[in-house]
This record gives sequence, C-alpha cells and structure tokens, in this order.
Amino acid sequence: MKLKTYKAWIDAARPRTLPASAAPVIAATAYAWYDGTVVWGAALLCLAFALLAQIASNMANDYFDFKNGGDTPDRVGPQRAVVSGLISPRAMLVGTCVVLLLACCVGLGLIYYGGWHLIWVGIIIAIFALAYSAGPFPLSRIGLGDLTVFIFFGLIAVNFTYYVQAGCFTKQVLFLSVAQGLLSINILLVNNYRDMKEDALSGKFTTVVRFGRDFASTWYLLNGFAAVAFTSKIWCEEPHWLMLLPAVYLIFHCHAFHALTNRDGVRLNPILGRTAALLLLFTILYVVALVVIKNI
Repeated sequence: MKLKTYKAWIDAARPRTLPASAAPVIAATAYAWYDGTVVWGAALLCLAFALLAQIASNMANDYFDFKNGGDTPDRVGPQRAVVSGLISPRAMLVGTCVVLLLACCVGLGLIYYGGWHLIWVGIIIAIFALAYSAGPFPLSRIGLGDLTVFIFFGLIAVNFTYYVQAGCFTKQVLFLSVAQGLLSINILLVNNYRDMKEDALSGKFTTVVRFGRDFASTWYLLNGFAAVAFTSKIWCEEPHWLMLLPAVYLIFHCHAFHALTNRDGVRLNPILGRTAALLLLFTILYVVALVVIKNI
C-alpha cells in the first residue's frame, strides 16, 4: 500500500475526533473504580468497541457524503478520501463494513460481563453508526446529528460502560453521561459551524444551517458550563481546591469559544481538534478529582 493511500485510510478514521468515543469510556471506568466495581477486561472491550464503532461511522460518513453529494473537492474542511480519489468508493464501503464487523465481534465479548440483552444495544449502535450518514433520511442531514451524538457518545457510552462493570445504573453516572454528551456535541458543532455554507448548498440541514452560527456558538459555550454543572457533586467534594479543576477547564473552553467566533473557513480546522482535546481534558480532570477524593 502506498504511503499516501495509507495516510488516507488513517485520515478517513478522523483520529482528531476519537476522544469523543474514548473519553466516555475512560470517565465511566474511573467512576466504576471510584465505586469499587471496576472490571478492567470489560473496560478495555468497551474502549475497543467504542473506537471501532466511531471509526466505522466516520468511514461511512466519508462514503455516503460522497454518494449524496455532501462532499465536494472544494470543501473547507480536511479533504475526504473518497471525493479526493485517494480511496475508491467500493474500497471505502468494504472498509466500513470490515471495521463495523470488528466492532461487533469485540462487542460480543461484553456479553460475558453484561448479559445477552446487550446484543440489542450493540445492534442499535451498529445501525445508527450507519444511519448517521446512510439511508433515505440520514440523521446528519436532517438536523438530528447533535441528538444522535448526545445519546450515543454520552448516555449510552457512559451508562453502559459503567453497567458492564457494576451491573447497575446510578444517578451520578447519568449526570456524568449528560456532561460527556454535551461536550461531544461541541465537536460536531465546530464541524458544522465550519461547513455551514457548504452544507446549506448541498441540502444538509444541520442545526447550524437551521439556526445560524450565533446560535451554534452560544450553544457551544453553554455546553461547557452545563457539563461542569452536571458534575458539580464531584467538584464540590473535599478538599475544596478541587473546584480549581473545572475552573481550569472553563478557561480553556472560553478561549476555544473566542477562537471559534473569530475565525472562518480553514482557520476553524484546528478548533475541531482543540474541542476534542477539551473533552479529553475535562475527562482527565474528572478522573483526577475521583482519585483525590478516593485517597483522602
């Protein structure tokens, strides 16, 4: 395989966005450790499944956006592999199916920890990984992308990662899942904020296209503060200096918001990676807080 083609496959996986699938698993596992119910084997399977499912969804998005005209050679964001001719449509479709199959195989290992009913959760995740970009009504094209991200990268990812380790659901983990979902939405908001003009021309009615950039940037800002609020129980525990941790996050969050509202076109591309890094930063600070509280 040529180096250029190899790089195209890596780019098709969109590694800068993968914190959206890793962070909720890390956060939920940290809380399971805090509760004394961590199961490292289950956690690793959840992480592998989450990463593979997102990669499959990203590759499907590359393929189906090409098929429905959502991607063009003139796109502002990073060039997609299929529309640029680096990977053929057939190869991308086969690659998507292979990665999704690998995700399903990994997911089957979680039955040992969580029971046979998890098959239905896996099936739903696999279907929506494709439905995000495929089918007669792709979710990303009708303004449901944000809700989909919130549900699958927040509610499902966090709660079920915790469930396969602890065997139950808890209120605090639910609040954590809401926080993770809101910060994952921010990654999509930056992407759609950047692509608003192109999406409007191709008939892709994202929330940014429907309600405008001012709405999207305000939503972006509020999501960061809401994430801190939903996890406030941890930040307010002893010792009191733990409250500095969300303050650190919010400083970086507000800086990213300022950059978002003062850039356009290709200059928005770095903000996408920065927003994914902010999700990871929030998660790391949350883990630090749990470790400190646990060891007092």
